[in-house]
Amino acid sequence: MREEFEKLATEGKIRAKDLDALEQLTESGYCMHRTWGLGKITTVDTVLLRFLIDFPDKPEHSMDLGFAAKSLSPLAKDHVLVKVATDLQGLQEMAAVNHIDLIKLVLKSYGGSATVAQIQDALVPDVIGDDWRKWWEAVRKEIKKDGHFRVPVKKSEPIEYNEEVVSLQARLLGDMQLARGLKAKLAVAMEILKSQDDLENVTEAYQLAMGLLDHELPNYLKNQPELVLDAIFARNDMRKALRIEANGEQIEDQAVWDLINDLPAFMEALPATRNKLALASYKHHHPESWEADFTDLLNQSQMKLAGDIVQLFNDAGKADEIKETLSRLVNQHQASSELMLWLGKSRSDTYADILGPEVFRAMITAMERDQFNEKRTSRLNDFIMGDMDLLPELIETADLEVVKDLTRALQFSSCFDDMDKRSLLGRIVKIYPAIQALISGEATTSEDRGLLVSWDSLLRRRSEYTELVQKKIPENSKEIAVARSYGDLRENHEYKAAKEMQKILMKRKAELEMDLTRARGTDFADVSTSSVNPGTRVRVKELSQQKDEIYTILGAWDSDPESGIISYLSPFAKNLISKSVGDTFEMTQDHEVRKYLIESIEPHQHTFKHAGLHEDDAEDATSAVGQEVQA
Repeated sequence: MREEFEKLATEGKIRAKDLDALEQLTESGYCMHRTWGLGKITTVDTVLLRFLIDFPDKPEHSMDLGFAAKSLSPLAKDHVLVKVATDLQGLQEMAAVNHIDLIKLVLKSYGGSATVAQIQDALVPDVIGDDWRKWWEAVRKEIKKDGHFRVPVKKSEPIEYNEEVVSLQARLLGDMQLARGLKAKLAVAMEILKSQDDLENVTEAYQLAMGLLDHELPNYLKNQPELVLDAIFARNDMRKALRIEANGEQIEDQAVWDLINDLPAFMEALPATRNKLALASYKHHHPESWEADFTDLLNQSQMKLAGDIVQLFNDAGKADEIKETLSRLVNQHQASSELMLWLGKSRSDTYADILGPEVFRAMITAMERDQFNEKRTSRLNDFIMGDMDLLPELIETADLEVVKDLTRALQFSSCFDDMDKRSLLGRIVKIYPAIQALISGEATTSEDRGLLVSWDSLLRRRSEYTELVQKKIPENSKEIAVARSYGDLRENHEYKAAKEMQKILMKRKAELEMDLTRARGTDFADVSTSSVNPGTRVRVKELSQQKDEIYTILGAWDSDPESGIISYLSPFAKNLISKSVGDTFEMTQDHEVRKYLIESIEPHQHTFKHAGLHEDDAEDATSAVGQEVQA
């Protein structure tokens, strides 16, 4: 093809400077376009001066030779991207059994070096599926041991392939000596620590790294104390592994703490992986003040550090103290969004008595406070919306009035948009259906929403509610606490049984609260008999058999079929309500349609134990029967 291209150039049909590019494209047969991706050159037409190229979304695409020379990059047939298109199965087998050769192929495709991001783009998702991270962790360990690869400390720097073999020990020691500044030296030192099992001479590597770190520490102590402490921890790990004692001339962690005046700012600058070591070090050097200092730090920390502080208190036998602090911050709505994020995510049974509706109120307050913070974050908001169990778990044991207050706070909050509010309110209603009326603005005591009940049935249901909240639920909470003390909640059958019972009790509590909120007590006195109403006694005749039946229609919770007492909400009563003497109606019973005639309507003759009781006397009446009513 070279001769043909030269002839075209002589005739002035193509530019001479494009000859090399066109020859490379023709020989390789594959190319890369920055927009259309990988292309396969199927036809070289020297008459019409064009290539025909198959791109993924442009089959048989025609491209002028001169334009192709400028816009296309030739790819060798053994380039990894070409292999993906022509031998995907072979690459997948290589990825499974021969990692080294596959990475070597990728690096050679990019001129001998490529970043991790480039390697990932080349292999995912066709060659490597969803398990890229796990696969790469294993491959990285392999290529670090292989002497042909140079794996840099920084992920943004390219991995290189060299024909000459250089051992991991030699490479790391060379990198350690060439590194400029404490941060760069610390990065290599950490790599040495991670690679200790693969080094030829760990002692030599550790001694070199410790010496170079110690040499740099004085230069950074005042301006970057967090970096110095991180390096001290790394050096001390090496020193401990070699069983070397401090010589008294080296900078130790005490020197860092002597310079720190702003503990929260210092801990924020320190890598999160060093939190636990830093807290333990500070505690060791400040035995008198660490509790107060860490209590202050708790509410100024990121989520992970907050969790580490709580764990340190627990390990030090100060669990009650940190629990009291958490409770105070929550109840006073002073907890930060990061602390609330940790408390919400951990939801440890250790803090079961804190994890209630007030936690959600404190979360709302924290987010509202963050709206005026320069470092505003949506992490807590995202967590609340993403964890579908959080809000139900926080409110499941709460009193209805408390949930009402929380609902109002949520409705007026500015930290959720309308769609998120609707979602959260829906979660509340699912646990407490009675809240729906508050949300929709309906009055629960209105005629169409209320329940007409006799005073006797109202007192019975109130008594059931009182026993539930004052006896059964507290007893269940004690059972949960006792079962939790047995440990290993995953295999703790007593704990699981107690938690299941808690769900049943909470469901019944919600049902009773909804019923009692809607109930309107009455003794059905002075009932009108011009038509059938609750409180009337009705005689009807079943016409097919000419059989008389008598029904007394009472409240929603009154039912005694053997005595002919039915609720006004029953299907039969609904057919009777509002009808007069002489009216007829039909009922389907046992798949048979029956016709009835109303013969007479009169006031009920049922004797109520608490007849004539007024609603404002309900509590006194409950006491009279030995019950404590919680209205």
